[in-house]
Amino acid sequence: MAEIRAEMVANVWKVLVAEGDDVSDGDTLVILESMKMEIPILAEDAGTVGQLKVAEGDVVQEGDLIAVIE
Repeated sequence: MAEIRAEMVANVWKVLVAEGDDVSDGDTLVILESMKMEIPILAEDAGTVGQLKVAEGDVVQEGDLIAVIE
């Protein structure tokens, strides 16, 4: 199980996966936006999205849980 966490304060610009989706290592899960830059958040392991803790428009803080890959 891998926890994907935010590395900075940012807005959730786009969510590209849903709970139950299968993902591969390196797939983009979410795109964050900070200071006009788009930051892709990638899966660190192959698996299934067990939990998705953000929605488009949310603001995440550094260390916030974005998703859990099982």
